[in-house]
Amino acid sequence: MNRFLVLALISTLFASACQSPSKERKVVFILLDGIPADVLESTNTPYLDEIAGQTGYTRVYVGGEKGGVSESPTISAVGYNSLLTGTWANKHNVWGNSIKEPNYDYWSIFRVAKEHDSDLQTAIFSTWLDNRTKLIGEGLPETGNLKMDYAFDGFELDTVRFPHDEERQFIRDIDEMVANKAAAYIASDAPDLSWVYLEYPDDMGHRYGDSPQMTQAVELADAQVGRIWKAIQQREAQHDEDWLIIITTDHGRTASNGKGHGGQSDRERTTWIVTNYPAPLPSFYQNPGIVDIMPSIVNYMGLKMPKEIEVGIDGKAFVGRRE
Repeated sequence: MNRFLVLALISTLFASACQSPSKERKVVFILLDGIPADVLESTNTPYLDEIAGQTGYTRVYVGGEKGGVSESPTISAVGYNSLLTGTWANKHNVWGNSIKEPNYDYWSIFRVAKEHDSDLQTAIFSTWLDNRTKLIGEGLPETGNLKMDYAFDGFELDTVRFPHDEERQFIRDIDEMVANKAAAYIASDAPDLSWVYLEYPDDMGHRYGDSPQMTQAVELADAQVGRIWKAIQQREAQHDEDWLIIITTDHGRTASNGKGHGGQSDRERTTWIVTNYPAPLPSFYQNPGIVDIMPSIVNYMGLKMPKEIEVGIDGKAFVGRRE
């Protein structure tokens, strides 16, 4: 937001003091599915507000260049992969939730991390198995047989423990379990790079559109993020670690009733980022894209990647390069 720009420019001068280069740097990125910016901004979200502070919130766009070669559907898996790879669909080749033929030539942030240092510990906590098996492409030759160090996912397939119901209570329950596990594992094991994915807000959007149910789902997601945030604060208080947390969403919703998404309307394309990073670069407040998250994580962690991979990234980091 523009009102944050002056504060951000000032705080940039002190960025080196805010992040000690001697500490281990760790990252958690969280994707809360299907929450448009206007809904987030009108909902009571105390934990997201605390994380953002005075400088860590901005509106973001998804969907690539409208009318251009990079125009991408505002669909869930498309948005996830744009975050993971820092590229739009014309490159990563995920055009829908079926994830038919991903182009793994554009590396995910997890492959970048592991190719930089195979000892970096990675983790995923997800309500949807395909995030690991198809988007990250775990164990595939095309991803260099990439292996996550820890995975907590796939529970949507367990219809005995989580019987499916029209109200999507089973997804709510899975999200709760996923968030709790993420918080506990981060507190105990502190993986270097983690992805947490929570689905329930999108389900309420599809079922009820703009509604009290959608608002309640966002409030629940905020509480779930809060548990993870407390685990991060605990780690920073007890260990020599600096943690970056980035929370975002994958798409907005249709303007008419909030039930759909996939097109290129302003509301479907307008999303948001919340982060605890104290001094984002000015570009953070100048209509960044979801593709900017991946190179920002790269810079924060000081990751190196082959030049041919680096030049293919569409995003521009809002975090300065760690030397």
